[in-house]
Amino acid sequence: MTDVKLKLDLHVHTVHSSDGFNTFQDITSRLKEEGLDGYAIADHDTLAGIPGALKENEGLTVVPAVEVTARGAHVLALQPTEPIQPGRGIAETVDAIHDQGATAVLAHPYGLPRSWVSMNRAKEARLDAVEVANSAQIPYNYISGLNERLAERLSLPRTGGSDSHIPETVGRAYTEVEAASTDAEDVVRAIRLGLTTVHGKGITLTERFSKALRKKGKKEA
Repeated sequence: MTDVKLKLDLHVHTVHSSDGFNTFQDITSRLKEEGLDGYAIADHDTLAGIPGALKENEGLTVVPAVEVTARGAHVLALQPTEPIQPGRGIAETVDAIHDQGATAVLAHPYGLPRSWVSMNRAKEARLDAVEVANSAQIPYNYISGLNERLAERLSLPRTGGSDSHIPETVGRAYTEVEAASTDAEDVVRAIRLGLTTVHGKGITLTERFSKALRKKGKKEA
């Protein structure tokens, strides 16, 4: 029997991602405005922001995570204990995640230009869940439908997250998790059991353009 129902944005980037602009204060303030209960910090190929996120949680649930760049896909590792080498195949990446006791979630499976996952490659990997709702997908509803069908064919739990890189989009998509407690360990256990529903909508063209401009400025700085 579950004790709490939590709304969690399970895919948020911070300034520790090369293309991220969210400070911990940005994230916590925005989540509270949106009525969410927490998030997964999932920077690109680095765990550098996790200690700060856990320290500056302001009472929110924080799930440590990292977005691993695999060949042809991105994989979210929930509760990693050490960095995971990028650039390997999906199955090899998932095996490396499992070797450290972490949970592997296929991120934005059909999120061009970042990834377009082969069904055969997805079947080969021992994934734990599929990210169905991702606010950065275009067009959001159509791609979410493709992601949902993939999760169904693989018989895997669903997750959702904003994939936010800027404060305005934090919490735009999220996962409702029925967990035994607010602890990250119980949250991840509930995800693996499929005690989730996903919600959200896509970011606007203005927000996408804003992110692109900020990214350009960050590279030039």
